[in-house]
Amino acid sequence: MEALLSLSFDNLSSYDQAKIRKGLRQVEGLLAQICLSSSNSPKTAAEKRRSVIDPGKEPPPRKALNELSGDPAFREFFKLQDGFEWNVAMRLVNCLDRLLGKTNDGQNDLLIIQTLDLIQGILLLHPPSRSLFSRELYMNHLLDLLEPVNCPAIQSATIITLVCALIDTPQNTRTFENLDGLLTTTCLFKSRETSREVKLKLVEFLYFYLMPETPSIPTANSTVSVPAMLQRSPSKLAGAFNNRTDNGAGRKRADSESDATRTTEEKQNLLARYLNNVNDLVEDLKESTPFGGVLS
Repeated sequence: MEALLSLSFDNLSSYDQAKIRKGLRQVEGLLAQICLSSSNSPKTAAEKRRSVIDPGKEPPPRKALNELSGDPAFREFFKLQDGFEWNVAMRLVNCLDRLLGKTNDGQNDLLIIQTLDLIQGILLLHPPSRSLFSRELYMNHLLDLLEPVNCPAIQSATIITLVCALIDTPQNTRTFENLDGLLTTTCLFKSRETSREVKLKLVEFLYFYLMPETPSIPTANSTVSVPAMLQRSPSKLAGAFNNRTDNGAGRKRADSESDATRTTEEKQNLLARYLNNVNDLVEDLKESTPFGGVLS
């Protein structure tokens, strides 16, 4: 597994679009092997080297989350992600940083979307990697991608990535708030230039944002996304990033020391600074009971 990661990291660190695309496909293939059920029939060495994603065949069924804890490959992968050397999320956000510095064109936009898709997956597979987005630099990347200059497909993928970065991680939410994330998302929502698809995703994001918070992962308790046996308390990766600071500019400085949770009412008051109908949103959230009815 280390050899596969090393090869993909070499490609992701390139400035050449073809090599970046190859690196993203290699990461995708590795994650697919972990998340998709394998055939019971033995495979040849050549078959193992091929990507499990074959356009000519129907993909194998996905493994349930509760099945991953018993998968030796997932155990090995999860353990590798706790260190800096093999952490996939860090390589992907650094790749995103380089892509943001390139000229906007169709091919670069596709690479950005593919990178965001993989970031979503790795943040769900390895929740401690979400600590990366407690740093202003990486959170600012997501907020930059919500600017009107970007295409709707990038904006939509960014909103989903933002949700994955904030799940069960109040410290990241505080960074998002302190960097004027609410201003960015509400301005995009109110803009006439914003597509209907993006506005729908923004409404879903605001519903998610208003949900009550739980203390930051990782914890010693099991969660749906990470079995208890695979959790670290605390994560070495999370601790290392939480102790670092940035000299970010352009938006307000985030208070990286703050890890306090906020209630729905507190976040409702914050959001009301930028949006007029927040009370209606909260009432609708209570009545429609999405996300398992956590507000009912």
